[in-house]
Amino acid sequence: MLAAYFDCPGGPENLYVKEVMKPHPGEGEVLLKVSASALNRADLLQRRGKYPPPKGASDILGLEAAGTVAGLGPGCQGGWKVGDAAMALLSGGGQAEYVTVPEGYLMPVPKDMTFIQAAAIPEAWLTAFQLLHFVGKIQKGESVLIHAGASGVGTAAIQLVRLAKAIPIVTAGTQEKLKATANAGAAAGFNYKNEDFSEKVLAFTQGSGVDIILDCVGGSYWEKNLNCLSTDGRWIIYGLLSGGEVHGDWLARLLSKRGSIHTSLLRSRDKEYKERLVKAFTENVLPYFSGGPSPRLQPFVDRVYPLHEIAEAHRTMEENKNIGKIVIEMPA
Repeated sequence: MLAAYFDCPGGPENLYVKEVMKPHPGEGEVLLKVSASALNRADLLQRRGKYPPPKGASDILGLEAAGTVAGLGPGCQGGWKVGDAAMALLSGGGQAEYVTVPEGYLMPVPKDMTFIQAAAIPEAWLTAFQLLHFVGKIQKGESVLIHAGASGVGTAAIQLVRLAKAIPIVTAGTQEKLKATANAGAAAGFNYKNEDFSEKVLAFTQGSGVDIILDCVGGSYWEKNLNCLSTDGRWIIYGLLSGGEVHGDWLARLLSKRGSIHTSLLRSRDKEYKERLVKAFTENVLPYFSGGPSPRLQPFVDRVYPLHEIAEAHRTMEENKNIGKIVIEMPA
C-alpha cells in the first residue's frame, strides 16, 4: 500500500509517498480502507523528530481517518461489518491506504457526510470534547477562552462550548480567522497580534474573567492567561506552540486566584480511556452532526490535498494558513 513517509526528521521536503506493507488486524482490531485523513500539529512535530509515536503504534503519520471497514481481526464484537463507513481515532498510521485500529476507536460516519468531512472529526473533536468535559468539567453558563480559535480543535471547541450552553471566546491572528470563528459561534474574538486579549476578555466578562482557558500556546501567554482567568478558574494546557519556558511570579498569581492548571495529551492515553472517550462522544455529540437535534455541528475543512502533495499540506499548516482542518485524500 502507499503511505506518507520520511526517512529522517526535518522539514516538509523530507516527506514522500512510499510503498509499504499493508497491515493485518490483530485481536479486537478492524482494518480500515482509508479514503481521507486529516493533518494535525502532532504530525508536524513527529516529522521534525519531536513527537515519536507511542510504543507499539505505527510510525506512519496520521492520527485520524475515515473510510470503509475492509476486514475484522479475531475477537471483534462491536458489530462492525465489511463495507461499513467509519471514522477512527488513531495513534498513528492514518496517512496510508489502510490502517488497523482497535474497534473501540471507531465511530460511524454521520449521515450525509463525505469521508473528507468525516476525516476532520476524530482527533480534533475528541480532543476538544475531552478538554472541555473530561478535564475542564464545563458547566452551563461558564465562559471559555479558546486560543487558536480558527484551528481544527478551536472550531470544534467553539461549537462544543455552545452545545454545553456555555460562552466561547477566542483568539486568532487575522480578521479572516476571527470572522470564521464568529460564524462557528464564538461570542467574541480578539486578534492576539494587535490587541491585548486579556484586557479585551476582562472587558467582555465585566471584570470577572473566564472560567476555562484552552491553551495550545504555552509559555508566551502565561501572564495574559492569568490576567483574565477567573477566581477558581481552570487553565488547561494541551500544546506548547510558543515553548514551555515560563519566567516570573506566575505561581503566586495562580495561587492568588485559587486557579488550577491541567495538562492533557490524547495520543498517549491508554486504550480504556480512549474507548471511554469515543463512547461518550458517540452517544452525546455525534447525533448533532446528522441533522437531528439542534444545534447542527459541522467540521470545518479548509482545503484538501492528494496524498502525493503531503509536503505542501505540511507547509500550509506550518505557515498557519488554514482555517479549520487540512485533509489528505487517498488515491481512489
